[in-house]
Amino acid sequence: MYDKILIANDGSEGAARALDVAIKLAHRLRAKLHMISVEELTGVPATIDEVVEEELEEKHRFGPVIAQAQFKARSAHVTLETHVMAGHAVRAIVDFIEREHFDLLVIGYMGHSALYNRLIGSTTDRLVELAPCQVLVVK
Repeated sequence: MYDKILIANDGSEGAARALDVAIKLAHRLRAKLHMISVEELTGVPATIDEVVEEELEEKHRFGPVIAQAQFKARSAHVTLETHVMAGHAVRAIVDFIEREHFDLLVIGYMGHSALYNRLIGSTTDRLVELAPCQVLVVK
């Protein structure tokens, strides 16, 4: 059914719940499991060196998130490949899915107020709309 699963993890509680589901699913289906963490760029980088520097900072920032995810995956006898990048979350995740040909994206739901969702929207909503694969949203 699913051979290659991607979990998007921003370190939130919703992402932690989604990670647990993704690990169980990957174990049950014997699927490859990857995790992506994306830090939004605060500005437009002027040089490639600035992009590389941002990515190095994000690898450091997401270190504890990655360590916890690796621990959970190993405990369930699942191999987890992690990816950290700087960019705009929705675009980076969609591009990564297209490039790596994932069958399923697992994401956490983080509830916002109705007003927030109406005015700003949410990363989850955008990923459900734009992802070129099936999406599992975990509450």
